[in-house]
Amino acid sequence: MKLLLTVTAVFEALTGIGLIVFPSMVISLLIGTLPDGAVAATLAMIAGAALISLAIACWLPRNNATATGIVKAMLFYNFAVAALLLYASVGYKLSGAGLWPVVLLHSGLAVWCFIALRQHKETTKII
Repeated sequence: MKLLLTVTAVFEALTGIGLIVFPSMVISLLIGTLPDGAVAATLAMIAGAALISLAIACWLPRNNATATGIVKAMLFYNFAVAALLLYASVGYKLSGAGLWPVVLLHSGLAVWCFIALRQHKETTKII
């Protein structure tokens, strides 16, 4: 789980920093449209801060037993992000250069979380 949480922390931190520093560019890359004004940009920056919080939550416990709870939360998060972006593409017809790579990344991370939790469960049964 250490590698999973480390990779997750790095990706979420970089995305969060990007949303705080360059909200319009990140949103444009993701969904192919610019945010509408100060409200959308502010919400993007708040989302960036939330992603940095997730990065910290993944980074700090990556070496101890509380990691299982974090991985469960990240499983939900990654599944939800992939599903919401798919909905944005199909339902709202939004598309940016980064949309499908991000959907694939979060789908892959969700699968990785699921596998890590299954392996942890099997390991704790043996012990």
